[in-house]
Amino acid sequence: MIIIDYNGIAIGSIVAEKLDADENLIRHVILNRIRMYRKKFGQKYGEVVVATDGMKNWRYDIYPQYKAKRKDSRKESKTDWKEVFRITNAVREEIDQTFQYKVLQHERCEADDIIATLVEKTQEFGYHEPVMIISADKDFAQLQKYENVAQFSPMTKKMIVEKHPRKQLMELIFKGDQADGIPNIHSADNCFVDGIRQTTLRQKHIDSYMEDLSAMDSETQRNYMRNKKLIDLSETPQQYKDEIINMFEAQNKSVDKMKIMNYLMEKRCRQLLEDLGDFV
Repeated sequence: MIIIDYNGIAIGSIVAEKLDADENLIRHVILNRIRMYRKKFGQKYGEVVVATDGMKNWRYDIYPQYKAKRKDSRKESKTDWKEVFRITNAVREEIDQTFQYKVLQHERCEADDIIATLVEKTQEFGYHEPVMIISADKDFAQLQKYENVAQFSPMTKKMIVEKHPRKQLMELIFKGDQADGIPNIHSADNCFVDGIRQTTLRQKHIDSYMEDLSAMDSETQRNYMRNKKLIDLSETPQQYKDEIINMFEAQNKSVDKMKIMNYLMEKRCRQLLEDLGDFV
């Protein structure tokens, strides 16, 4: 199974290649990326699954500050993000309607939740298969605790290899994730949104906590649980995991080469027509 973090490759491509909000160009780039990954990894890992973000992430319920600063930075950007998201959402729907790939979106979950849930499913008896995650997100390194999981970064065009995934996850929980608005475990919830400097978390603290979580005081323990809930992908609510698996198993698509060809012609993706075989 090749699981693609759709927003990661779509938005990542737009930012990395400094694309304008041009629908035809963005569509071509997204489809070409999927084609390349399928061609590169398909023989070993199987068919593509596209995972994408929902609109009402459950993490906002327990931590309203989640990714709050990201919205502010987009407001300051010259990029027309409203149009960009309209285009990427439209292309995602086209992929769902045209190609044989399973496309999964849960309105209460991120793509991270979907990817982690599918990976967990492959640990069950009878479901074991190799999994390639296509994403630059370091959060997925924690899933390399499973021996059948690998990760390829579209940004560096290299494999992400984590030799100590459980330790990496613990350190990420301790340090937080500024990009997602999650402070370190010594700092308060409102740290980033109110522009408050984080309380120092030194390596000696990390080493101490790594050895014994009870070394934390009550406030640090509370913040540790905050970060664990937000970062540890095993924390996705079971109800949503069950619904994701049901969606995955309900999709049963087959290849329709003519439909794909007509779609590429209609959308003026003539260069991709030359590589039609890579899609099917």
